[in-house]
Amino acid sequence: MDFLMTVVTYVLPFLIVLSIVVFVHEYGHFIVGRWCGIKVDAFSLGFGPELCAFDDSKGTRWRIAAIPLGGYVKLADERDGDVPPADLPRSFTHRPIAHRIAVLLAGPAMNFVFAIVLYAVLAMIGTEVAKPVVGEVQPDGPAAQAGLRRGDTIVRVGDKAVADTEELQIALIRRFTDDGVIPLEVRRDGADTSMSIRVTGDRRALTEPGRLLPGLGFDLASWKAATKVAAVPADSAGAKAGLRAGDQLLAVDGEPLANGSEFVAAVSRSAGRDISIELERAGEHLRIIASVPEVREQGRAIGRLGITVEEGARTWPPGLIELRRSGPLEAVAVGVAKTWEMSALTVEMLWRMASGQVSSKNISGPISIAEFASVSAFLGVGAYLGFLAIISVSLGVLNLVPVPLLDGGQVLYQLVEAVKGSPLSERAQLYGQQVGIALLVVLMSLAFYNDISRHLN
Repeated sequence: MDFLMTVVTYVLPFLIVLSIVVFVHEYGHFIVGRWCGIKVDAFSLGFGPELCAFDDSKGTRWRIAAIPLGGYVKLADERDGDVPPADLPRSFTHRPIAHRIAVLLAGPAMNFVFAIVLYAVLAMIGTEVAKPVVGEVQPDGPAAQAGLRRGDTIVRVGDKAVADTEELQIALIRRFTDDGVIPLEVRRDGADTSMSIRVTGDRRALTEPGRLLPGLGFDLASWKAATKVAAVPADSAGAKAGLRAGDQLLAVDGEPLANGSEFVAAVSRSAGRDISIELERAGEHLRIIASVPEVREQGRAIGRLGITVEEGARTWPPGLIELRRSGPLEAVAVGVAKTWEMSALTVEMLWRMASGQVSSKNISGPISIAEFASVSAFLGVGAYLGFLAIISVSLGVLNLVPVPLLDGGQVLYQLVEAVKGSPLSERAQLYGQQVGIALLVVLMSLAFYNDISRHLN
């Protein structure tokens, strides 16, 4: 039963996302290949033994294979084996270089077009966004030292205007340069104020997933929900402090709690020290002092009381959430703009990871992607379509990287042939493939390491 639940919860949403974006990518190669007069021998969704297949009227074998972890389009190409003499004029290497490049670029292009469609659909359906309103500000943190306060609305990061929390976090990670200075413009009591957050210490560590805002010393306004202690193991630090199941948590160190996440965050940053917890028990208001033990998570020290908490019904502060919906024409423009923004961000993050400015822990493997797919599927159609769009953009961008075995590397081969008037030697192409395989193995190993390390921690 547990295995079946795992398949339904994690594996199935992941395989659906992977199959869709791979099909879209390979269909781009297929349809442009057909338009350019190239014979397509096979279109396969998956690898390995065939589960089902059929041949169309133009000789292409459409197949679904047993291992659903990708797919491919096989073009007639004498480099991969014998091509019947009658089909040689329709083989990949016998077509003009412009046609070959068009076929290679068609896969990534189709991923971008697909993302545009998805973002346009989401814009027409309407999406709820949260305004970038500051929630808790850590005392003596970089944000507090800059003058940021609870209730401030961040309207600009550097020269980039931000209107919601997603735009804010993208702007922050882009602006987070080596000098550690982030200029902000905030709206407070109807007036705009400028300030700069300055970060010292290990700035690169703040680029790890989920660490930027805590590292800057503030959080964003969120939902409100009554928070109670759900369970207190007998040997936990929470039990030693006197916490009991059913206690309603009200404040930590004098700061009122809006929800359970704020309590967890307050405990996490209090490793190795005492905190004051205000609570209500059986109608009585109590205050207890808890010593927070230090534990290690992903190489950093955090606090844990060893208890679990649960929330009641969630409510959002008035005006914090707004619904954005566009008409058909505007939605297309939104789709193009969003796809361009996410593509540019992906390229920038790849470059900054390669140059050491951003932590390589941002590279996610199949385990993390499966988890994200599961969470987005649980959140609803809108979240799942948004996740599908991001994966499609990522696949398009990665395939344009000029590494042999990827579309971008093959395009580079064609450009070299156009310049020198003849194809690269087999030896040069073999060396390029070896380099490409090595780079992909390193990338995949790093992604798996990040996944496994995160779970072990």
